[in-house]
Amino acid sequence: MASGLFKCVECNEDATELYRDYSHGILKLTRCSSCKKPVDKYIEYDPVIILIDATLCKIQAFRHILFNTEINIHWKLCVFCLLCEAYLRWSLQQGSQPSNDPADIIRYTKEWEFYCMFALAALELTVFCTGVLVILWTAKLFSGASFEFTPLLKALLLSGYGKVLLIPAVIWEHDFSPLCFGLIRLFVLTSNSQAIRVILNCSRRLSLLAVCGGLLLEMWVAQAFKTLQVCSQDYLSML
Repeated sequence: MASGLFKCVECNEDATELYRDYSHGILKLTRCSSCKKPVDKYIEYDPVIILIDATLCKIQAFRHILFNTEINIHWKLCVFCLLCEAYLRWSLQQGSQPSNDPADIIRYTKEWEFYCMFALAALELTVFCTGVLVILWTAKLFSGASFEFTPLLKALLLSGYGKVLLIPAVIWEHDFSPLCFGLIRLFVLTSNSQAIRVILNCSRRLSLLAVCGGLLLEMWVAQAFKTLQVCSQDYLSML
C-alpha cells in the first residue's frame, strides 16, 4: 500500500507501515510516532479474536478492518444480508404451516413475494444510507471539513454484518423472536454508528444523529410502501 493509507488503531494517526519484515519471517510491529503504541496490534491476532472485538464494537477493531486491511467484500456482504432480511420478511408473511410436500416447496420458492421483500429491503437500505450520507455531508459542509462518500458507504455496508443473525433467529423461532429481531436491529445500528466515528473521526453525537436520521427516513419509506400496498389491495378488491 502507499504511504498514508494506514491508521494507528489506538490514536487514529497516519502511519506509513504496519510492520517490518526481517529475514526468516521475523516481523516487528511498527510503533506509532504519536502514542508510542503498536500501530496495529491486530496484525498478530487470530481472525476470530478480531471478529469478537468487532462484535463488541471496539473502535480499534473497526480501525483495523476499515483502514489497515484490504477487504472488498462489502457489496457481496450487502447482498447476502439483504437476502437474509428478505427471507425473514417472506417467512413471516407466509400464513400456512410448513409442508413436506415437494410440490409445496417448489411453489413457495417460485413465489414473487420473496423478490418483492428483497426489493423492499434493498430500497430501505438505500434510503437509510442516503439519509446518513446527506446528514453527514451537511454537517461537514457547515464545519468546512472534507468529506468522501466511498469510504463511508463501504463502512456502512460492512458494519451491517449483524443482519446475518436474522437467519438463526428465524430457524430457532420462539416466543421471544420479536425481542431478538429488535436486539439485532439495535446491534446493526450501533455498528453503523461506530463505523461512522471511525471513518470521519467525529463525535459520538454526530454519528448517532446521522444513524437516527437515516433510520427515521427508512421507517417513513417503509410505512409509505405499506400504505400504498394496502390501498392497492383495497382498490383491486373493489374491482
